[in-house]
Amino acid sequence: MLMRIRPKTDLRTLITLLAITSIVITLANALYATWRVQRMVLIESTLEANRAYATKLAATTEVFFQLAQSQLHYSATQLGKDFDNTELAQQEVNRLREQTSSFNSVAVVNTDGVVKAISPESLMLKGMKLTSQASREALAKRQPMVSKPTLSAANNLLVFVSWPIWSKEGRYLGYVGGTIYLKKKSILNELLGEQYYRDGTHVYVLDRNNQVLYHQNNQLIGKSVPGIISESQRQEQTNGSLQLTEEGTAKLAGYAIVPTTGWMVVALKPTDVTLAPLSGLLLKVLKNSVPFALLTLLVAVILARLIALPLWQLARKASQMDTQSVSGEIGGIRAWYFEAAQVKRAMLTGISLVQDKIGRLKSEVQTDPLTSLLNRRGLSAVLDYFNAMRQPFAVLALDIDHFKRVNDNFGHDVGDEVIKKIAQALSHSARATDVVCRNGGEEFLMLLPGTTAEEARIIAERLRNNIADSRIETVGNITISVGIALWQPENGTQEQSLKQADAALYQAKNAGRNCVMIAGQDALVSSITR
Repeated sequence: MLMRIRPKTDLRTLITLLAITSIVITLANALYATWRVQRMVLIESTLEANRAYATKLAATTEVFFQLAQSQLHYSATQLGKDFDNTELAQQEVNRLREQTSSFNSVAVVNTDGVVKAISPESLMLKGMKLTSQASREALAKRQPMVSKPTLSAANNLLVFVSWPIWSKEGRYLGYVGGTIYLKKKSILNELLGEQYYRDGTHVYVLDRNNQVLYHQNNQLIGKSVPGIISESQRQEQTNGSLQLTEEGTAKLAGYAIVPTTGWMVVALKPTDVTLAPLSGLLLKVLKNSVPFALLTLLVAVILARLIALPLWQLARKASQMDTQSVSGEIGGIRAWYFEAAQVKRAMLTGISLVQDKIGRLKSEVQTDPLTSLLNRRGLSAVLDYFNAMRQPFAVLALDIDHFKRVNDNFGHDVGDEVIKKIAQALSHSARATDVVCRNGGEEFLMLLPGTTAEEARIIAERLRNNIADSRIETVGNITISVGIALWQPENGTQEQSLKQADAALYQAKNAGRNCVMIAGQDALVSSITR
């Protein structure tokens, strides 16, 4: 069965990943917000530009019609003074057509609809009666007017602008009018064509019935197309903008109404053309943002290391809390922010408590509970230390004489008190470097580092005499027997020396007790009668 090994995750890695994620999300959000805002700005600015453009063209067209009507008004006034003068009529129509270039053709028509004069004369309509809708409407209304787009006798789509002619006496004489061709070259086409932008924007003009009057594509002139706004919207607002779909392509439109004719000028620009600069703009934003993002990431990595370092160091020391030097090492860690400082303080407190408890446990494990001297485990630890340090020592094996009688005669509680008194005597007589331990029952051991056999004998005699001269309540005087041996690192093992001391103790016991015996020598005579 395969076990999946999870990668080790530390605080620095987590902080770095968090920083990278935050930077990426922030950068992505900034790019998206920039894209949204710039897209909206481009669309709104294009819609406004197209509205303003259409309004300008509509105003230009309105001015053109007003000027055209003004020219016709002047001619009508002149013709009204001498309407029967054929030569004057011909001169006037020629002047209107050639001097201003406002009209493709100009004619003077009497009340019967008969053409009195026409320019250019090549049209050969002089003396003929006009029956077109525009002509009949001009005669019927007897007021200045701009006709609806209509087909002429020569199958030209045109607009007819007329002005009534009145005599000085106020008698209606007819009208003077000029035609503007929509499919052929005309001043209106030139006005609209000169305003054409080179950024993908194009213009077309619709009449009230959504018939195309002007378009870059001549094939569409005269055809009807779907309206971009309703008739009620035409009535309510003279200009505006909107987004629409034309032939499957999203476009941004601005429109304006020509007041005199009711025509609608529409300026269109494809949405994708408008938004084409957006990708380049985003690339520039990204190009300018990446260095700052990388710098931020570098700062984040450095800060992540600074933040994680104290906790990482504390975590490493957490596994070494039982070592002696760990408190000092933890104290040297620079916990520069609140949380790390609290963890450090808690660890130092915990280590102090743990080491104190461990010390107590070690003391309890290595100490005899009755006498507070070292027990066998404590002795073993001292022997290991002496062995490691190659420290020679003398060992005194001590035993209380006739201790069984004390227990039998006075009880074990008194026996325990005797053992305590002997332990106190040994502790008080020992030097600072000596080691005293209870080896079990009424037996004791003393380790005298760096001590010769003679010095050990003198110390043992002093101990024996002091104890023999001390009177213990209830029991009276107690004596001890002592066996001495030496350990040198180069001569045998510690265990052999301990056995030699124990053998010397038994020799002292066999020699009558209350005496000191050095391993390999005869028992010393006791100073107290045995």
